[in-house]
Amino acid sequence: MNGIASALLGLGDKLAAHVLLCSAAIALGIAVALPLAVWASRNVFVARIALGFASLVQTIPALALLALFFPILLSLRAVFGDGLPTLGFLPALLALSLYALLPILRNAVTAQANLDSGVIEAADGVGMTGWQKLRLVEAPLAAPFVMAGIRTAAVWTIGAATLATTIGQTSLGDPIFAGLQTQNWELVLAGCIASAGLALIADGLLGMVERGFRERRRIMWLSGVAAVLLGVGAALISTFAGGSDEDRVVIGAKSFSEQYILARLIGQRLEAAGYEVEYRDALGSAVAHNAVASGSIDILVDYTGTVWTNQMKRTDNPDRDAMLAEIAAWEERTGGARVLGRLGFENAYGLAVTTERARSDGLTSIGDLARLAPGFTIGGDPEFFQRPEWVAVRDAYGLRFGDLRNFSPTFMYNALRSGEAQVIGAYTSDGRIAADNLTILDDPAGAFPNYDAILILSPETGRNAGIATALEPLMGAIDVEAMREANFAVDREVNKRTPAQAARELAARIGL
Repeated sequence: MNGIASALLGLGDKLAAHVLLCSAAIALGIAVALPLAVWASRNVFVARIALGFASLVQTIPALALLALFFPILLSLRAVFGDGLPTLGFLPALLALSLYALLPILRNAVTAQANLDSGVIEAADGVGMTGWQKLRLVEAPLAAPFVMAGIRTAAVWTIGAATLATTIGQTSLGDPIFAGLQTQNWELVLAGCIASAGLALIADGLLGMVERGFRERRRIMWLSGVAAVLLGVGAALISTFAGGSDEDRVVIGAKSFSEQYILARLIGQRLEAAGYEVEYRDALGSAVAHNAVASGSIDILVDYTGTVWTNQMKRTDNPDRDAMLAEIAAWEERTGGARVLGRLGFENAYGLAVTTERARSDGLTSIGDLARLAPGFTIGGDPEFFQRPEWVAVRDAYGLRFGDLRNFSPTFMYNALRSGEAQVIGAYTSDGRIAADNLTILDDPAGAFPNYDAILILSPETGRNAGIATALEPLMGAIDVEAMREANFAVDREVNKRTPAQAARELAARIGL
């Protein structure tokens, strides 16, 4: 319990960011939904189109809706310039506002449709204008129903906003995603408790406003509104008291332990050099690379094979020096990002089985799997089976597995131990390879490319000599054994380290 309490106390900045994001999204949803509801109440065709669109948006998973705004905003840079944010607050705001639209709009339209016709006729009879009728009759009668919709939208939005972490927006999803990847359940619980508590408080305060409207008690609804504004004001002060975002170096990380550790290692070096840093964790692979190339984040650790196959769409497999040189030239040519160099280790994909199975089934290379694959389940991280590398390996060895299952990187290894999968797409620098006594099958066809860890700087950061100088000592300094040890320190089940602690220990081991 002490660990959960300690984690909760450290969530102040994330809570403030979560409150601001949700309040802005709900406010934008209200600003769009209410005028639309008035129009829809006077036009059946508009009502059908508006409600149909809002319902359609609700069918899109929140995670997908958040991610879809990245390419949309990226394409809009051609119109609005490179200053248009593609990650973080703006795409999260737009996606969550759309998500909040349906309950507010539906309740408002329903309230308008069910107004007492006698009251409306009386308003017409005394000669009220359309605006007077809306302001003095329709709005007060519909207000309790509209508030009920806003309450529903608030609870939905607060829950869905935890997913904004995946597009680089600080939120209460940060501890949840970080805890899931590092099996730090206290962190997961702290994020869930904070998010649920915030939803309950918001629902209670908005319920007070709704009840005040229904019972015509001005003090009650004004008190509810004042409490909501007080909370948003406190979040604003907390967020902006820390200085401008422009002064910070934003370090991106994908959604696995190694990325969290390396991001903290980089951040600790920059802080020691006098820079203020901020982390954007749990980014998808493609989103993370596009973010550093477009300047939405400043620094990212990526892998040569990932950039080669997924970004450059190359299918050949040159030696590592030739690959790195071509990647550096391509980054410079296409977006201006700078490849600072290799960190020194490789984190390749490899197909892993338990050593017991490798012995019993005579498995030494990927080719040996072909005869057994139809009876096996293979597990991979959420993007593994969509990557060109998997297609290349599958076709090179004629692999036809009985079932393909996605797991988060953390649970993928658990699936292999528990027998849920017989083969997994493992990471060769993962400390659990040795700890779980796993065997990486040989790849004699060379279907997997090399995956040297490289440091990429955004176009603007690449021109910052101070940052480059601070990070130069990391180049070539981390061997695979040191990285495995750091990864295992975070991933193991006892005596766990946080990514920041593991980064400090890694720095000490490599002499920095």
